[in-house]
Amino acid sequence: MNGFDLIIFDCDGVLVDSEIIAAEVESALLTDAGYPISVEEMGERFAGMTWHNILLTIEREAAIPLSASLLDKSEKLLDARLAQEVKVIDGVKAMLSRIRKPYCICSNSASHRLDMMLTKVGLREVFGPYVYSAKDLGPDRVKPKPDIFLHGAKQFGADPARTLVIEDSVHGIAGARAAGMRVVGFTGASHSYPSHADRLTEAGAETVISRMSELPGTITALAEWQEAI
Repeated sequence: MNGFDLIIFDCDGVLVDSEIIAAEVESALLTDAGYPISVEEMGERFAGMTWHNILLTIEREAAIPLSASLLDKSEKLLDARLAQEVKVIDGVKAMLSRIRKPYCICSNSASHRLDMMLTKVGLREVFGPYVYSAKDLGPDRVKPKPDIFLHGAKQFGADPARTLVIEDSVHGIAGARAAGMRVVGFTGASHSYPSHADRLTEAGAETVISRMSELPGTITALAEWQEAI
């Protein structure tokens, strides 16, 4: 036995600081549509969810019909802002250079958006073809379902029980745990909130880090702990 077969990274809020931009765009659109919600609440409640599923949740909860045009409007506004503003999370490139296991991305974001963001921040070539979008599997297979994590592991022939996922959202952690994987929570992006680490731990993260420089050591420690059991 030699630690983990595979390291899976979420993208938004883990590798790129995009969740805060999404929260700003979406909170403004929802507030204009008659559902006032702050940027902070967007990040706390809905980080990691697709915009489509956010709208469905709010419609059920508030019993207000939301225009179908909100779907397209958000996607266009968000793509435009991300193309201008998205930045890499501090320490990601140095951290990746220290990872000695295979790694990939499993995300709820669409493939075109992942390609654009990763290209902008200089990570596209680092991950090569190993970038997977849950939306490519089907609209009903996004996180918190485990499908995208299992898909990623399958590409590498990795055992889910020997796969480690890095996630910043409760919904993402739920999907990774449902896939039978171990999880490290991350709270170092701009959308983080005071109870973020506690929420990730409650969702199933074994430990939570706030700086990417901590990840290589954390991976080693978790692998050694598993070997000792």
